[in-house]
Amino acid sequence: MSRNSPLFAATSLVVATLALSACKQTPADGAASAQPASDPAAPAAAAPAGDHAFDAAINAADFAQHVKVLASDEFEGRAPGSAGEDKTVQYLEAQFKRLGLKPGNGDSYFQTVPMVETTADEGTTLKLDVKGQTRELKFGADMVVGTRTGQAEVKVDASDLVFVGYGVNAPEQQWNDYAGVDVKGKTVVMFVNDPGFHGQDATLFEGKRMTYYGRWTYKFEEAARQGAKAALIVHDAAGASYGWDVVKNSWSGAQFDLPAKDDPEPRLPVQGWITADTARTLFADLGQDLDQLYQAAGKRGFKAIPLQAKASVDLKSKISEKSSRNVIARLDGAKRPDEAIVYMAHWDHLGHHAEEGGHEGHAAAAKGEGHDTIYNGAVDNASGVAGILEIAEAFSKQTPPPDRSLLFLAVTLEESGLLGSKYYVAHPTVPLNKTVAVINLDAMPIIGKARDMTVVGYGSSELEDILKTVADGQGRVLHAEGTPQDGFYFRSDHFNFAKAGVPALYAKGGDDLINGGVEAGQKAQVDYRDNRYHKPADQFDPNWKLDGVVQDLDALYGVGKVLAGNEQWPNWYQGNAFRAAHDKLMAPAKK
Repeated sequence: MSRNSPLFAATSLVVATLALSACKQTPADGAASAQPASDPAAPAAAAPAGDHAFDAAINAADFAQHVKVLASDEFEGRAPGSAGEDKTVQYLEAQFKRLGLKPGNGDSYFQTVPMVETTADEGTTLKLDVKGQTRELKFGADMVVGTRTGQAEVKVDASDLVFVGYGVNAPEQQWNDYAGVDVKGKTVVMFVNDPGFHGQDATLFEGKRMTYYGRWTYKFEEAARQGAKAALIVHDAAGASYGWDVVKNSWSGAQFDLPAKDDPEPRLPVQGWITADTARTLFADLGQDLDQLYQAAGKRGFKAIPLQAKASVDLKSKISEKSSRNVIARLDGAKRPDEAIVYMAHWDHLGHHAEEGGHEGHAAAAKGEGHDTIYNGAVDNASGVAGILEIAEAFSKQTPPPDRSLLFLAVTLEESGLLGSKYYVAHPTVPLNKTVAVINLDAMPIIGKARDMTVVGYGSSELEDILKTVADGQGRVLHAEGTPQDGFYFRSDHFNFAKAGVPALYAKGGDDLINGGVEAGQKAQVDYRDNRYHKPADQFDPNWKLDGVVQDLDALYGVGKVLAGNEQWPNWYQGNAFRAAHDKLMAPAKK
C-alpha cells in the first residue's frame, strides 16, 4: 500500500487488516535465484515455480505458496530497480506462462516504466532562522525532505516561511488557503488532511471522509502550482493515519519518480514533513499556539500567516535514471476480445536497507547485531499479487471461457506514488474506452472469514451492485471503510484509472469476523498497523487464517466473471466526481 500512501495505515479494512500471529522468517519454497536482467524491457529467464502442484480452484495453499515466494528474503523486499525486482518479474512471467496466458504488451509480458531514482543525503539538516535564532532540524528525527527535480543538489536559501493552513485551493468548495498571499520562492507550512478534520466540522468538504485535497500528494502539487520554493507538512498521526515511523521509513533511502517529461505537472524543488513536536516548538517561538492554529485553519475565511522565520537547506542527492517494469498478461475473450476487465495489484515494496541509513534496524545491523532490514511486504502487497494469480488461474480454467478478455496487471512503483499505474494509464495496452472495469487487490486480510466486505470509497460505482449480488450469495454485507478520513481511496493504484474515468472497485474482507466479531477484527488491524505495516515484520506467517482470503478472492472473481460474460458497461453513480470523465471517455464509442 502506497507510502503516499503511505501508504498508508490502520483502518477498518484497508490497511488490510491483518494479524500476523508469529512473525518468523519463512524461506520460500522454490524461490528463484536468478541473475538480474540486463535489459529491464526484455523478458527475463523464467523463475522456477518450485514443485508446488497448483489447483484450478482458488484455494489457501496456492495463495500461500505465491506469498511465501514473493515475500521471501531471496526477493529482498521487491524494490524497483533491484535484483529483487528481477526475481519478482521473472516469477510473475513464469506463472503467467504456466497458466497459458498471452503477453499483455504486444509480444512481451513487460512494460518498461522509466524512473528517476533519488536518494537524499540523510546527513542533511534543515536550518530555521526564527527571529534571529538558528535551529537545525535533523533528517529522520525532526524532519524528512526530498526533491522531485532530478537534480543532484538543490538549495533553498533564507526562504520566508508562510503558514497556509491546509494548503487547499478548492473553488467548488469556496475555499482557497492561498488567497491574498504570494508564496513564490517561499516555504509553505501546512497541515495534513482536509479543512475541518481536526476541528471535527462535518459541514466542511465531505465531513469525515477525506477528499483528495487532504492527501499530502495534492498539497505538494498545489504548492508547486503556487510557485513555492519548498513545502513542509506538519505530521500528526490522526490526520495522516500513520505514525512518524512510517513517514521516516518511507522517505528514507531511494525514492522513485517518473521523469519530468512523462509527468509535466510542476514540481517543488524541496518537499517534506516535520514532526508535530518540531512544529509546536516552531510556532511557540513565533508566538503561535499549534492547537489554536488547527482551529483557525479549519474555519472559512482563514488567511495565510506570514511567519517571522526563514528556512535554508542544501539538499544533496544521488540521482540515477533507471527503469522498472509493469508485468501484464492477457486471456483473450471468446466473443469480444477487444473489451477487457483488468485485475491489478502492485508487486513492489520497500526493499532491503542493510546498507542504507535511515531505516529501522540499520544501525544495529551495521554493528552485526542481526536485526532484520529486509522489508518483505508479505501483506503489502505480495498478498494482492498472489490474489490476481489465483484469479487468473480460475479464469484460465473456466468453462465456458469468458466472452470478454481479462488483463492481469502487476504494477511497479506503487509505494513511490502510484507511478506504475500512472504510467500504464498514460500508455494502456487496452484502450481505456475498451476497459470495462478495474478490480484492485491491495493488502488482503489474512485474519479469517468475515461477515462483511469493505468497499473503499463505498457508493462510487455500479460495480458495487454486482459485488452486492455476489456477497449476498456468500451471506455477507457491504459497507464503507470504517475510517474514511484516512483517504485510502487515493492511496492505491485504482485511483489513476478512476481519474481517467474507468470504473474501479477496491474491496476486501471486513472486520466483523466469524470468530471474534468486530473486536477481534479491529484488534488485528491495529496490530498490523502498529507492528508490521511498512516494517521488516511484514512477513509471511504459516499461522495466517486464509479462509477469509479465499472467500474474498471468490467474490472478486465473481464480479469479473459476471462482467466477462455479459455486455454491461458499468458507470460511476450519478454525482460521483469521476462520472464526467467516464462519459467523456466513452463518448467516441457511442457514435
